[in-house]
Parts: sequence; structure tokens; C-alpha cells
Amino acid sequence: MVQVLLAEDHNIVRNGIRMLLEMDKGINVAGEAVNGREVLEHIARGEKIDVVLADINMPEVDGIALLKEMKIVSPQTKIVMLSMHDNEKYVSQAFMEGASGYLLKNVSADELIFALKHVNMGGRYLCSELAIRMLDKLVQSGQHSLATSESKIEFSMREIEVLHLIAEGLTNHEMSDKLFISKRTIEGHRQSLIEKTGSRNTAALIRYAVLNGFVR
Repeated sequence: MVQVLLAEDHNIVRNGIRMLLEMDKGINVAGEAVNGREVLEHIARGEKIDVVLADINMPEVDGIALLKEMKIVSPQTKIVMLSMHDNEKYVSQAFMEGASGYLLKNVSADELIFALKHVNMGGRYLCSELAIRMLDKLVQSGQHSLATSESKIEFSMREIEVLHLIAEGLTNHEMSDKLFISKRTIEGHRQSLIEKTGSRNTAALIRYAVLNGFVR
């Protein structure tokens, strides 16, 4: 079970996120904090925390300052940033400082839970909305080159279907409804695609799909 520490200074938002996370049996909200200082206090007490889900804007010690401190006091603890900011500057700064994930606050419950589990397993994650936006910018700027050889990775027809839907920006729930299979199965296909392609996150997966002709 993934032990999550939730750091958010707005009570209503924090309570809402906690309710969403508690719906999944694979996640336990092990603690709550209203700022980065309280997160550090939880860590100092030796509490078992796998992933910290932290607002990037918090009083006293904000998300970026927390990332810098955690690299020193608990480098093994994963941190996922939760933010209203979709500016690439914030995203790149967060990952450069050691974040394992970056999610916008309008992310779906399915994607939030998937991101926390994926990060806990050692991956990195960028929410699909930002991933698609950055991919579109990359394609439009002409900074990508077409692959010169066909991919040797073998995908099932179902995996290719899921890959196309991921590229369209659909959530796990929406893909489940469209393909008439469970969300758990969708999550399994998504993880399989990431592992087969060696992608670090959704953006890298979609870029792989575009460069190798699976998605146009």
C-alpha cells in the first residue's frame, strides 16, 4: 500500500483530495500538512511516507523549497507537485529540483491515483493535459525528427487502441467506458506501454508513439 502524505494549505481542497485517495484500497493517507515545514516535521519523526503530494504554493515552506530540503533529509521519498500553474517554467523547475511528478489541480481522480502509484514504483509522471500541450508545441515547432526505422517492440491490438486514446487525452475512466473494459485493465495496459517503450512518463510515451508512426 502506498503511504501518502498530503500537503495542502486549503482545508476544503485537502479534504476533497483525501476523500478521493481513500477510495482506492492501494493508497493510504498516512498524514496531512498545511505547509512544507509540517511535511519536514513528519519526516523528522520517522513516519513511513512513500510519496508526498504537495501543493507548489504553500506558506512558510513552499513546494520548491520543500523539494530542496527533502533531497537532503529524505532523498528516497518521492514528491509529486500539485499545482494550478501550467507554465512550463514551474514544471521544469519542479523536475530539476527533484520532483517525481507534476499534476494540475483539475486532474481526474483516476489519473491522480495512477500517478501516485506510478511514481511509487520509481517512475516519473507529468499529467496528460500538460503532456499533450507540450507535445503539440514540440510537433508544431518542428523540433522532432521522424524515426528512420520501424519499432521492433510488439504491441497487442488492445495496447495500440489504448495508446491512441492516451494520445487523445482520455482519462482511464473515459478509456474504460469507450473500450468496455475495467479501469484496472486500462491502468495495466498504460503501465505495460510505458515499460515496453522505456518511457519515463506519458509525454515520452506519446512522443515515442508519434515518432514511430503509431499516432499521427
